[in-house]
Amino acid sequence: MSIELKTNDGMITITNDVIATVAGGAAIECYGIVGMASKKQLRDGIAEILRKENFAKGIVVRQEEELHIDMYIIVSYGTKISEVAHNVQSQVKYNLEKTLGLQIKSINIYIQGVRVSQD
Repeated sequence: MSIELKTNDGMITITNDVIATVAGGAAIECYGIVGMASKKQLRDGIAEILRKENFAKGIVVRQEEELHIDMYIIVSYGTKISEVAHNVQSQVKYNLEKTLGLQIKSINIYIQGVRVSQD
């Protein structure tokens, strides 16, 4: 699926992969995030950290009446998880509205794991 915007000069089509890539890039910049996880966890419960080119595998973009985003992330050990999740929601919403001009109804955060960051 994609979003189509009509302008005076023509049509603009934004695919869900573009939305997921922008959202993933914004999330990774937040403090306390180790990485994005796949929405399909392995059977043994180990969450795989996704690379930049695979952010779409860790983000689900749903278009109903409005735009909803589900993000699967891995947080750093020792951080306050609720605060990290709130920061991710705020940053992703701001970046999507500023970069793509989209109105987001909800951003749902699913914590797939906690890792000791390797700095």
